[in-house]
Amino acid sequence: MTAPHWSKTIGNPFAVRVTPKASANRITAEIQQDGSMLVKIYVTTVPEDGKANRAVLKLLAKELGVAKSSLTIIRGATERNKWVQIDRSS
Repeated sequence: MTAPHWSKTIGNPFAVRVTPKASANRITAEIQQDGSMLVKIYVTTVPEDGKANRAVLKLLAKELGVAKSSLTIIRGATERNKWVQIDRSS
């Protein structure tokens, strides 16, 4: 599996905007007016007890072709706007 084209333009860490309780799990990315990439993640799970965060990491890992354990939410664990770190050393 190859990484999606938007993953080549994101930094590390990178910002995501999460929408829980969506109709389907999916990831979209769009370029903002300032030139930065906004990654939007939609998950069907509810935002309780970390369920949505786990779903976000699982979906991101699959999309990026990395192990789920190599992804960490480093900021915004209880918010819609989050920062995710990729550990590429493993």
